[in-house]
Amino acid sequence: MYTVILADGDLWGQLLRGILSWETLQFVVAFLSIFGFVLTSATLLVLIERKVIAWAQDRFGPYHTGPWGLLQSVADVAKLLLKEDVHTAESDKLLFWMAPSVFLAPMIATFAVIPISPYLSLPGTALATGIIYYVAMSSIDVVGVVMAGWSSNNKYALMGGLRGAAQMISYELPLVLSLLGVVILTSVLAGTHGYPGVPGIGTISLREVQDFQSVWAKTGNPVLDFIFEGFTPWAWFILVQPLMLIIYYTCGLAETNRPPFDLPEAESELVAGHMTEYSGMRWAMFFLGEYGNMTVVSAITAYMFMGGYSGPGVAYLTGLNNIWWGLAGNILALTYFVLKVYLLCFVFIWVRATLPRLRSDQLMQFAWLILIPVTLTNIIVTAGLYLIFQNLPPLVYLIVLGAINWLSVWGFIKLVGRVTTSTTRRAQAPAIRAQRRATALPGLKLRDGVPAPAPQLPAGAGSQK
Repeated sequence: MYTVILADGDLWGQLLRGILSWETLQFVVAFLSIFGFVLTSATLLVLIERKVIAWAQDRFGPYHTGPWGLLQSVADVAKLLLKEDVHTAESDKLLFWMAPSVFLAPMIATFAVIPISPYLSLPGTALATGIIYYVAMSSIDVVGVVMAGWSSNNKYALMGGLRGAAQMISYELPLVLSLLGVVILTSVLAGTHGYPGVPGIGTISLREVQDFQSVWAKTGNPVLDFIFEGFTPWAWFILVQPLMLIIYYTCGLAETNRPPFDLPEAESELVAGHMTEYSGMRWAMFFLGEYGNMTVVSAITAYMFMGGYSGPGVAYLTGLNNIWWGLAGNILALTYFVLKVYLLCFVFIWVRATLPRLRSDQLMQFAWLILIPVTLTNIIVTAGLYLIFQNLPPLVYLIVLGAINWLSVWGFIKLVGRVTTSTTRRAQAPAIRAQRRATALPGLKLRDGVPAPAPQLPAGAGSQK
């Protein structure tokens, strides 16, 4: 039977041709490049974060290990690899061991739908449901956090796990709603002049969302075509939906447990939260997952609002159908993509160096009472304006929507400032009342350094009406 199959279908020949095909080579190169990017990005971001925060606080940061301290992260990695892996005797060992992998795996899986250049992309980038896949993967992280907190058999870890579950689930909702505004835009613009797709049918594919932010038509001028083919920053969705970029990025801060949303890992309260009992490589896996998620959030932001890996020369060079010019175009695309991602990661670090940690009540109120109503309002406004301007050119719709969104950014900042002030005063009210009661009492008079007997207070002198 096997002889017949081999003779008729040349099974081994087909298998060999598949292994040695160009598509297989592309997959291997893309997988190794993306996996290496994830691993090295975390190590590099640690060094960048320590240097940027040191600069913000007028310090030097690491500077002993290597020139300018550049080898400090390498030394930290070596230390974590050699550090003993310990756990408590009363922990749930199976869940304790699995939790770091459950936290890390979704972050790595997310890169299946994130191309970092026209060539360096995994087969998952062709998924028409890339955004849904990303949201599904990002929602699994909370399982690893809860597993770590529960299995550690430690009150600090348990509290950190419960805080992480409440926070990550709450901010998942406005995160998804903030992306719906972009999806609606693709549905409105599909099939119109300069935009791809079938009229009325948008996309939830990251690669196609990037294509919607490129409206350049070839002019025959090599200089203009080289610069603007595939790169039209005036069509980026950041100009039309800036408020949704701010809200998505804010939710990304909360999803990655970064300051000011670092309540699950609050050092002053919970030691290290759900990571309290972890050490060595298992602790490093949580650390890698956090910085990897920073990279993922920045990459999704770049694709949804900032044109992805597009930049001057990318589409022009890759369209020449020449292997060497194509290589140059892919290197340019990779450079633009990494620059955008690290620029957005710099904002993560900037926020950490600037803002204090939120209180638990402020964190929940911000998600449920501000972000969710604002994102729902944006969806209604984006769709409602289309019903009003559907018979006019798309440019009119985009200008009006962009103007309203930029005004909404100003209103959102004012709203957050006002709510922050009111919640702070409400939280400080008991302490202020206690202080006023204390200052209402007369102090003791000193006589030669010896306290004198306090006079008898009249009835009701310390009461508050």
